[in-house]
Amino acid sequence: MAKTNQAWGGRFKERTTEKVERMNASIAFDQRLAMEDISGSIAHSRMLASQGLIEPGDQTKIEAGLVAIADEIRSGSFEFVIEREDVHMNIEGALADSLGDVAGRLHTGRSRNDQVALDLRLWLRRNITELAQSLLLTVETLCAQAETYADTPMPGYTHLQRAQPVTFGHHLMAYAAMFLRDADRLLDARKRTSVLPLGSGALAGSPLPLDRAHVAATLEMDSLSLNSLDAVSDRDPAIESVASASIIMMHISRLAEEICLWTSQEFAFVELSDSFCTGSSLMPQKKNPDIPELLRGKASRVFGDLQSLLTLMKGLPLAYNKDMQEDKEALFDAFDTASDCVAILPELLQAMTPRKDRMAAALKDGFVLATDLADYLVTQNVPFRQAHHVIGSAVALCLEKGIRLEDLTLAQLKDLHEAFDEGALECLDPQRSLSRRDLPGAPHPKRVLEAVGEARKQAKKLGERSGQGGPSALEVALSGGHPLP
Repeated sequence: MAKTNQAWGGRFKERTTEKVERMNASIAFDQRLAMEDISGSIAHSRMLASQGLIEPGDQTKIEAGLVAIADEIRSGSFEFVIEREDVHMNIEGALADSLGDVAGRLHTGRSRNDQVALDLRLWLRRNITELAQSLLLTVETLCAQAETYADTPMPGYTHLQRAQPVTFGHHLMAYAAMFLRDADRLLDARKRTSVLPLGSGALAGSPLPLDRAHVAATLEMDSLSLNSLDAVSDRDPAIESVASASIIMMHISRLAEEICLWTSQEFAFVELSDSFCTGSSLMPQKKNPDIPELLRGKASRVFGDLQSLLTLMKGLPLAYNKDMQEDKEALFDAFDTASDCVAILPELLQAMTPRKDRMAAALKDGFVLATDLADYLVTQNVPFRQAHHVIGSAVALCLEKGIRLEDLTLAQLKDLHEAFDEGALECLDPQRSLSRRDLPGAPHPKRVLEAVGEARKQAKKLGERSGQGGPSALEVALSGGHPLP
C-alpha cells in the first residue's frame, strides 16, 4: 500500500497527483489565518485539559509549541509548505515535528470544518475592528475640514445641475454622515461574527464532553452557534462584512467622483496637491486626479468580491463543501482593498484646497436662488405651487433677456406677482440664503458646526464600541508577543 502524507490519508491506497495537490491546497492564501488558527488551537487545548481529555502536561507542551510557531510566523522564519495543504495542517504538522505524537492530541474533538469557521470569524472580528477605526479617522478629518469651511458658500447640485446654495463644509459633512453609518454597520456585523462554531465537528458535533462555553470565554466570543450543520457551512459573516465593505466603497467612489469633477477645468472648485496627481506621458500640461480615479475604480473590485461570495454559496447543500475554500481570496481581497482605500482618505482630504472664487462665481449662474424667491412669496401668503409657477416665469424671463434673477427690478417682479416687495430683492443673496436655512442638518454655518459636534459625539461612541468586543486578550498577546493571559 502506498502511504500518503495527508492527515486524511489512512483510507487511501494511492497518493494524489501533483496537479491535484496544487488545486486542493489553499496554503498560498489561507496562511493569513495563521494567528487566528493558533489562538483557536490554544483555547481548544486549554478546554481539552480542563475536561480531562488530554493531560495537563501535554497541554502545556502543546501551548508552548504553538506559541513558538507564532513567534516564527511573526519573525518570517516559518516555512509554509504546499504538501500540507492548508494553514491548519501546516501548523499542526510543524507542531508534530517539534513534539511528536503529543501534537496529535490537539485535534481531539475538532474538525477542520469547524476549525476554519472559527478562524474566519476571528480574522473578521479583528479586521472589522481595524476598518471601523480607520473610518473614524476619516470622519474626524472631514469634521476638521468642515469646521474650516463651514461658511464657504458653493452651489449644491441635483441631477448634476446647480440647485441651491450650500457650503463646502456642509457638503463634506454629508460624507461624514455616510462613513459614520458605515462604521456603525461594520460593528453591527461584528456582533454576528462573534459566535463560536468550534465544537460542531465536521457537521454533527462530538460525543466527547467538550466545554464549548470554556472556549468561547477564552476567545471572548459572545455566544455559541445554535446548530452544528449551520455552523460549519455558514459564511454569512464574510458575506455581510463584504457587503458592508461594498457600501463603504460605494461611498468612497461617490466622494472620489466629486473630487474628479471639482478638480476638472470645467468646475475648478478644488485644487488638489501634486502629491495625489500624476501627469501624462504625452501631454505636458495634464494634471490627472489618478488617486480619486483609482478609488472610484476599486469599488468595482469589492463589488465583484461580494458577488463571488454570493454566487459561491447560493447552490451549496449542507454542510461543508470544498467549494467553500474559494471564500477566502474574495474576502481577503475585499478587506485589503477597502482598508487601503479608507487609509488614504484622510491625507487625500487634507490635500484639497477649495477655490472660493470659483465657487462664488458658480453661485451667480444657474438661478440657484430661485427657490429662495419662491419661499419668499410663501411668506407673503402665496400658495407654494402658485409661487413655484411664478418663479418659473421669472426664470423664463431672465433666459429671454439674458440676465440673472438678481438683475430683475422690483417692477419686473411685481409684473409677475403683486405680492413682491422690497424684501424680495434681499433674498437674492447666497449668504442670506444660507442664513435663512437654520434647521438641524441644514447648511447654515452654525448648523454645520453643530453637525460637526454631533458627528464627533457619534464617532466617540463608535470608537468606544469598537474597542469592546474586538480581538480577545489571547489574540492580542499572540500578535504582539505579549505574555499570554
